[in-house]
Amino acid sequence: MDLSSMTTLLLLMLLQINNAASNVEEIQTYIIHMDHSHKPKSFLTHEEWHKSTVKSLSSSSPAENGDGSEMLLYSYSHVMHGFSARLTPSQLSRLEKSPAHVATYPESFGKMFTTHSPKFLGLRQNLGLWPNASFGQDVIIGIIDTGIWPESESFSDKGMSEVPLRWKGVCENGTAFTPSLCNKKLIGARSFSKGLEAAGIPIFKQYDYDSPRDFFGHGTHTSSTAAGNHVLSASHFGYAKGTARGVAPRAHVAMYKVLWASDSEESAASDVLAGMDQAISDGVDIMSLSLGFDFLPYYNDIIAIGSLSAVEKGIVVVCAAGNDGPSDNSTYNGAPWITTVGAGTLDRTFTATLTLDNGFTFEGESYFPESVYIADKPLYYGKDNVSKSTCHFGALDHKEVAGKVVFCDNPNGGDIDGQLEEAKGALIKEYATRANTTKVKTLTFVNTNLGTKPAPQVADFSSRGPDPVTPSILKPDILAPGVDVLAAVAPNKMLMEVNNYNLASDYQLMSGTSMAAPHVAGVVALLKAVHREWSPASIRSAIMTTAYNLDNTRNTIKDQGDGLAATPLEFGAGHINPNRAMNPGLVYDMDVQDYIEFLCGLGYTTKQMSAVIRRNQWSCRQQPTELNYPSFIAIFNSRDSSPKVKNFTRVVTNVGDDASNYFAFLEVPKGMKIAVEPSTLTFTGKNQEQGFVLSVEIDSNAPKVTYGYLKWIDQYNHIVSSPVVVVNY
Repeated sequence: MDLSSMTTLLLLMLLQINNAASNVEEIQTYIIHMDHSHKPKSFLTHEEWHKSTVKSLSSSSPAENGDGSEMLLYSYSHVMHGFSARLTPSQLSRLEKSPAHVATYPESFGKMFTTHSPKFLGLRQNLGLWPNASFGQDVIIGIIDTGIWPESESFSDKGMSEVPLRWKGVCENGTAFTPSLCNKKLIGARSFSKGLEAAGIPIFKQYDYDSPRDFFGHGTHTSSTAAGNHVLSASHFGYAKGTARGVAPRAHVAMYKVLWASDSEESAASDVLAGMDQAISDGVDIMSLSLGFDFLPYYNDIIAIGSLSAVEKGIVVVCAAGNDGPSDNSTYNGAPWITTVGAGTLDRTFTATLTLDNGFTFEGESYFPESVYIADKPLYYGKDNVSKSTCHFGALDHKEVAGKVVFCDNPNGGDIDGQLEEAKGALIKEYATRANTTKVKTLTFVNTNLGTKPAPQVADFSSRGPDPVTPSILKPDILAPGVDVLAAVAPNKMLMEVNNYNLASDYQLMSGTSMAAPHVAGVVALLKAVHREWSPASIRSAIMTTAYNLDNTRNTIKDQGDGLAATPLEFGAGHINPNRAMNPGLVYDMDVQDYIEFLCGLGYTTKQMSAVIRRNQWSCRQQPTELNYPSFIAIFNSRDSSPKVKNFTRVVTNVGDDASNYFAFLEVPKGMKIAVEPSTLTFTGKNQEQGFVLSVEIDSNAPKVTYGYLKWIDQYNHIVSSPVVVVNY
């Protein structure tokens, strides 16, 4: 054979090798979601079916063993019905043609996440409040709620210190609960149901546990009203037990279960009070409640009564403000010795993205858990039928909407929840109405966005002032993250149904002032760890006077509902700022006698006073005195022609640098006048007190709500800020 022929043969051989190599398909890992109802009866288990399915695909891949054992990675029967396997594109294509196939998820990679809220709060591992507070070490948070799921990772005691010697609590035996489930993180767990049972309200044992174990999963709901003296109407605002751990990861937790699954979803006041009483006896440092009762005078409000007893013993009481927004006068738990918490948004959103055939792209809220990509589908809008256009229950015809993306025009609510802002919805509606052919170019789900603006906003559901019981006290006190918070939940409770499968999880995104309250309880734990000597009033003052009222666009915090600027009636002193609260400079302190003086000014009878303060003897000054509260609010009658002027007397205590000089900086809007006397405060040592008088006046034509700020500023850059609010009804 000559050289030319050998060269030609070699080239042909190389070409054949290259062709063979190009025919070897790339193998990739996929997670395959299968419809378990298609499992043949010949297979005893789903795993056997999965193995057989993969084996049937392996014959086309000589690189794999004939039994497909190297292709199959895992068989799933809990997180979903399906399996993960290493497949070629052609094998995947064959599998996806099976009627048993539900969905395909290409392998993805990520990193461990905790909830975003500690980062949003500015908490850092090596800087600020977290390391200074040793992450809340040795502080005990008592939770009054629906119980606990002790196996949750939120209650792992890895890295925890020993249980404080002062702790007197226990973990009780009960249904599906033993003392061995407690540890150095979860140091106490008790349940209280005698009041509910005595009222003849049975606990659903098939749904709940006769023990501290939780069943609810901490969803938000409001109970119905109940008559009688023993059982009161209670609003359960839900609870994110794991949230307090996220903010104060080394604080100890004790659970007091007072809310139960019953046919009326009611909680007996006697049970709630017993739980609070036990928490005080056990030695908690902080008490966190995410429940509330009807708007009642303090002498009939068991949470107010129990809380005052706790505060007297140095326990900080943190309560959810309620979820009755956007109505005014809707705050719960507004007693001035309680830290009342409203809910705000985070700078994180979960969205779906829609692109229409005309090129317009819209982003809307979505919690659909699957990473689905939809392309080139018709857009359906029932424009000629009101019931269909609003997607009224039962109005849509399956034959009309099958295979289409449905647009529902329901700005006022209805049978589905809106996920698009009204302005965006109007543009889609215009396109769906006018275009001859309407089509969705793409629709994608499971988008997580950080740095969303504006944030924070006041959650539309967050209850707001003026307080219905005592409007002369500005409530809520503070705003904290309460929207889409990652919360520990009972893992045996269905969260949602997708493709006929019930989905469950150890964690769930939840919203409510119940999510906000444990954030504040966690911050209180950190402050307690740094300042053991501070009173509950001092801790609340530090949180309030260091709060901020501007969002991440440097504008006033907005109301999520209408997008307009909110007021202190919605956000209180502002959004919590933990690192600044560690060093507030000045505090507005109070003790139990101050609260007694306040109650004396309400005109209560001797019996009513005794009910609140739990004593038969007390003293009150001849002239009523104002509470030394860190905020100011004046209520005027718009029909009253007399001058609208009010004076406030306050005393501040120096907790900052020994030698400090503060001057009063006033932010005053048009139509309002604020004066402070004296306008400078000089301190020569810590714990020294100085008093001042603030005067506020508004014009006769002032709007319904006007507010400004008093800010005491010293040479060390302490800014002690208080809202000054005037309501002109």
